[in-house]
Amino acid sequence: MIKEFEENGYLVFKNFVKDSELQKLRDVATQFHQSWKQDNAQFYAEKAVNSAYLTAKKHLGNKERETLFKFIGSTKLMDVVTSIMGGRPTFMNTQLFFDPANEGQQNYWHRDPQYHMSIEEQKQALLGPKVVHFRIPLVDEPGVELIAGTHKRWDKDDELDVRLERNGRKNYENLSTGKAVKLDAGDLLIFSANMIHRGIYGMDRMSLDILFCDPVAELVKFVDESCLPPSDILDKLENADAFKSAIEIKINNKAMHATSA
Repeated sequence: MIKEFEENGYLVFKNFVKDSELQKLRDVATQFHQSWKQDNAQFYAEKAVNSAYLTAKKHLGNKERETLFKFIGSTKLMDVVTSIMGGRPTFMNTQLFFDPANEGQQNYWHRDPQYHMSIEEQKQALLGPKVVHFRIPLVDEPGVELIAGTHKRWDKDDELDVRLERNGRKNYENLSTGKAVKLDAGDLLIFSANMIHRGIYGMDRMSLDILFCDPVAELVKFVDESCLPPSDILDKLENADAFKSAIEIKINNKAMHATSA
């Protein structure tokens, strides 16, 4: 299965999360979403399709945060994460994906790095380091449309024109190379942040994404410290390695900046 991920850039584990645990995650995500929507009413009404930083204190209490930390730091999930990423996977962020409030809003093809990288930097990102989404749909949903192999290869001309809306194309146009992957509640979809993809809206989707990255400072700089577990929760986790890696790199980065200042 790992070979399949390396070739295609994505992988699905069916029925990965059992009903009782899924209900806990659903309850926490719903609580977060209601609070987040109140805080971001205009953005939500106009164009939002996802939110982030679920493990921060702003929208959840300690009990709910601990539920998320224990799931992320579970042996079951971390064994899969390590098998996909190897070495020392590092916690990066959490996101919640939902349907846009604006029913006329179109889904759009993209690579995650395109929002902070030039074309040349996006090409370079295909060589690494890695950022990988681990997505748990909390309800049955239409899923995601992916272009297999694009985590390692650059766009074809029509893919680039659509993704970047060049030559009169729009980023919501269909691409013949796309493959829709339907997801049921409790599945686990793993996919590279570098690959060309788009969410498929509908069915009141609500998906929890956990992002892990390679242990490099250039990626860990995006980790929000408020999203990392405190030491008392860290000690309760079955496998805290991904969080510990993020914390250690953050500390080292600070020490380096302090030395060079």
